[in-house]
Amino acid sequence: MPTLDRHENVYVLDLGDGENRFHPDWITAVGAALDEVEKAEGPRALVTAATGKFWSNGLDLEWLFAHADAYHDYVVSVHELFARLLSLPVTTVAALQGHTFAAGAMLSLAHDFRVMRADRGYWCLPEADIDIPFTPGMSALIRARLTPQTAHEAMTTARRYGGVDAAAASIVDRAVPEAEVRPTALSLAESLTGKAGSTLGTIKSRLYAEVLTTLRDRTNPLG
Repeated sequence: MPTLDRHENVYVLDLGDGENRFHPDWITAVGAALDEVEKAEGPRALVTAATGKFWSNGLDLEWLFAHADAYHDYVVSVHELFARLLSLPVTTVAALQGHTFAAGAMLSLAHDFRVMRADRGYWCLPEADIDIPFTPGMSALIRARLTPQTAHEAMTTARRYGGVDAAAASIVDRAVPEAEVRPTALSLAESLTGKAGSTLGTIKSRLYAEVLTTLRDRTNPLG
């Protein structure tokens, strides 16, 4: 399960060492960590990291297929997680040490910045290959965080981007060797800890107002 630690002014949310799929308990744990970061005072920032082969492999489809009657509420909870991160009143940096797929890739886009391993691992939106359409909220998030050309390619071709290609397409901000992923993310986050506070939260909320409205549509999240 996810854990939260603090390194001076930077909180580090470790998603885990497995596939880090969005099981409801996992979503709850991440939400509780975000609550703690948001309620803290003073300079602070957040790095979201993981260990192992994956950063996150997205939705917990096994759980979802076994609980089809909970699909609506599950999607609402995923959308709310994206919205929370997108509007969090602190700088957020995703440290992508491993594969980042589907809803996991979208979660990375909800962060302010992304640092990815250069030599191994892929960032991918595979929905076109697995016959699962993007929800309106997911589409809005992706379009807001990627250039139109990259969003189109990523969403319609399910291309797997390595770190160097992801940086060239502006999906991630930096591609670095494996050993430098977390330190680079921590350094970037530390440099922006002084931005934390209500003003930053307001800026983000207004910058992404339309996306947040779509993500927080609890009545018709599936379109």
